[in-house]
Amino acid sequence: MHNKELEIKAYNIRKNALTAVYSAASGHPGGSLSIADLMAVLYFDELNIDPADPDMEDRDRFVLSKGHCSPALYGTLAERGYFPIDDLKRFRQVDSNLQGHPEMKHISGVDMTTGSLGLGVSAACGMALSGKIYKKNYRVYAVLGDGEIEEGQVWEAAMYAAHYKLDNLCIFVDSNGLQIDGPTADVMNSDPIDKKYEAFGWHVIKIDGHNYDEIKAALAEAKTIKGKPTAVVMKTVKGKGVSYMENQVSWHGSAPNEEQYNQAIAELDAHIAQLGR
Repeated sequence: MHNKELEIKAYNIRKNALTAVYSAASGHPGGSLSIADLMAVLYFDELNIDPADPDMEDRDRFVLSKGHCSPALYGTLAERGYFPIDDLKRFRQVDSNLQGHPEMKHISGVDMTTGSLGLGVSAACGMALSGKIYKKNYRVYAVLGDGEIEEGQVWEAAMYAAHYKLDNLCIFVDSNGLQIDGPTADVMNSDPIDKKYEAFGWHVIKIDGHNYDEIKAALAEAKTIKGKPTAVVMKTVKGKGVSYMENQVSWHGSAPNEEQYNQAIAELDAHIAQLGR
């Protein structure tokens, strides 16, 4: 898919994510918006998946390790046709499948239940090792937050993946520089992220997480790496695409009111209209 088409998909994913959070009056918009470009490339250009057969045995696997950013995943799955977009308006409601964190048993297209930070990437390692053992060709992708990697379990998984030479595993670290309590550099500085993963035996790629050519190139490069897993460290903007949300820690876990929601949708629609010219 051409970059312009993917960018339009990403803006629609952002609209979907914000609609979910606004409808629930709760959720995590900031980190959902920062990964929308990656999600568009993965789900509309890269992954071997089929919404009509979501449990296809040889499908590629995706794990949202930073599970609180479920609006991005739900918004992507709805855009890709796994379930109706209108279902997003029931996000976080008691009788809805779309709870605050992804749940694999009840949501079509979700490969792993996540929420407890660090758990998702560990599960992704298990999926990748299973693929190796059973000689499957599928690949496993996971997205972590730069706040999430403060969890010790993340680094246990890093050792595990390198030890078992999981070259069918590719993770993306959403390095937007902000977490719930403030800048990651102030809360628990994890830089240099790239050097840490290199020290753990990973192949590392650094990219602009909003540049489609760089995302595509990273995915292509990861496929050529043999004998070690790949970590893609993405520099991103939290709240990307909505002017008043960008780089604002207050939007980590806050829902917009009606006026703010309408402004956000208008801004995103304006971006889409400009791309469609």
